[in-house]
Amino acid sequence: MKKVFKILFFIVLIAAVAWTFSYLFKKSQPQEKVYAEVEATIGTIQKKTVITGQINPRDEVAIKPQVSGIISKIYKEAGQMVKKDEVIATVKIIPDVANLTAAESQTRIAKLNLDNVEKTYQRQKALKDKGLIAAEEYEKSLLEYEQAKENYNNALDQLNIVKEGISKNASEYTNTSIKSTIDGMVLDVPVKVGNSVINSNTFNDGTTIATVADMRDMIFVGKMDETEVGRISEGMPMQITIGAMNDRQFDAVLEYIAPKGTSENGAVFFQMKARLILPDDVMLRAGYSANGEIIIEQAVDAVTVPESCIVYSNDSTFVYKDNVKTPVKTGLSDGINIVITEGLSAGDKIRGNEIFN
Repeated sequence: MKKVFKILFFIVLIAAVAWTFSYLFKKSQPQEKVYAEVEATIGTIQKKTVITGQINPRDEVAIKPQVSGIISKIYKEAGQMVKKDEVIATVKIIPDVANLTAAESQTRIAKLNLDNVEKTYQRQKALKDKGLIAAEEYEKSLLEYEQAKENYNNALDQLNIVKEGISKNASEYTNTSIKSTIDGMVLDVPVKVGNSVINSNTFNDGTTIATVADMRDMIFVGKMDETEVGRISEGMPMQITIGAMNDRQFDAVLEYIAPKGTSENGAVFFQMKARLILPDDVMLRAGYSANGEIIIEQAVDAVTVPESCIVYSNDSTFVYKDNVKTPVKTGLSDGINIVITEGLSAGDKIRGNEIFN
């Protein structure tokens, strides 16, 4: 029985050794490589650059008061539309004590002078009616009386302006009503009723009552690296993608490139602006983050092949056409496909990537 087991063991051992040698022999033999076949086609290769930026109104106007005081009423809120000269808010003037005292004093003086001149005028008029004085004397008295009335009215107006900011003779031009200077949408109203505000002057920009902008005239504002800014020019088309609107794209036209760059973290960037072309049914919000895509170079209707088919040797490029190493000249590449300027025609078959079993 033991003899039988020994014979079987040796038979299995010999078979295992034979299979191992056979396997190693087959592995050592060179295998024939199989490659995919690729056809050269006519296509367009574009090289693009992506610019990050924001969507902003072209003109954003800060509405400021013409007088200092306290906000008494606010008629508009953010998101509402306004027309030019439409009232956004009104200001109640808190008069300066010194100015108020001076205006009241001037008014009293003007009234005393008017009363005195009026008495003189009435006497002169009575004498003229009786023919006791010359016409010149009466006319002089009348002129003084009219001037005194005008001075008194002016004093009353000045007092009213100091107290309320309104002239009775020009109430439609009151500077206590804060009006929009353009047609557009109210973007922000940073003040509330009861807030103190100051007018713009030599020492202060003044309090912003509201910010108004035309939301149909929007621009994309971004920055471009110095290595690419030399390859673009004003008037070039762009594609603007807004992530907040489900990556919706809008056409735009590049209309401004800054003549001077700014240094940021060791790199120089140039500001650029592009005008958005918006459909009538689209309303954008100011401040949206967006990406601008601009074509800086392209080859149209060119012979193209996958770049992986290109064989590089020193400074030359080749493809395998009919299993023959054929020199070619290459052009623009987008990282996937590449333009062949010489050496291939559309429809030519070349060797592609190796197919692994």
